[in-house]
Amino acid sequence: MPTLTHSTEVPSPVADIEYDYEELPETSPLTMHLIAGAAAGIMEHSVMYPFDIVKTRMQVVGSPSSVVYSSVTQALKTISTTEGVRSLWRGVMSVVLGAGPAHAVYFATYEQTKKVLTAAAGGNANALAAGAAGGVATIVSDALMNPFDVIKQRMQLAGTGYRNIIDCASKVLRNEGLRAFYVSYPTTLMMNMPFQSIQFGCYDIFRRTLNPTGSYSPITHVFAGGMAGAVAGALTTPIDCCKTLLQTRGASADMEVRAANSMDAAARIIFKKQGLSGFTRGMKPRVIANFPATAISWTTYEYFKWMISRRDAKRNF
Repeated sequence: MPTLTHSTEVPSPVADIEYDYEELPETSPLTMHLIAGAAAGIMEHSVMYPFDIVKTRMQVVGSPSSVVYSSVTQALKTISTTEGVRSLWRGVMSVVLGAGPAHAVYFATYEQTKKVLTAAAGGNANALAAGAAGGVATIVSDALMNPFDVIKQRMQLAGTGYRNIIDCASKVLRNEGLRAFYVSYPTTLMMNMPFQSIQFGCYDIFRRTLNPTGSYSPITHVFAGGMAGAVAGALTTPIDCCKTLLQTRGASADMEVRAANSMDAAARIIFKKQGLSGFTRGMKPRVIANFPATAISWTTYEYFKWMISRRDAKRNF
């Protein structure tokens, strides 16, 4: 029978190391930023996907999917009842395939740009540097993500008849040309640059306010990330409405919508057909989806940063 003995083992100094994960170590290769970003992106977009479908359905103009829903709950119930529960996930593979590389590049660009801007500011990280870095990262990542986003929104519409994302991509390319995948890119940038700048800036402010010590705190990342995403999502909804019109124009029966080729044209059509209220359509599901989505994204990303920094600290001890 084993006997209980008092352990005299000296705790390993490694256990007492305080890991500075705010910036990944200089020794961390670019691939670590890519892995952390890819994991965060896939988690962010896939978990809350049904709410994204509701947002698209609420914003689309001149399509069979143009149904007026009384609430987000009613929309989810109607779609799942009339089209099946699986319809709430139509097109999700396009997001998974695109979000991984796009967010990998996004976060890697963000970290490198923030490091340069922080150094230029005398080594003092601030919300302005974080916001500017988020804007730069958006330009790069959106170039990769835009075609996948077009396919996603086409798949989200009712009655389009696409069998899968490959079928959708090939038909859009054949019928509308390569331009269809990028006609909304300028509008996407006009939405995502302020969205990401607001999100990163707010996240930095919320994170520092909730956790002044800067230590690894999942609860802080959840609330700071969620609130930052909700604020950014609400403020950029009008531009998102224009983007949705441009990305779904090929599925519209309205010739005026099909001819739209710029944010200005999209805005005029929305105002003409729906008035000012047309620019706020989909705001509620957008905010509902963004809060947990960005909370998941930031929590996942910060965890990977902490884990990588922790591993490197142990390795270098």
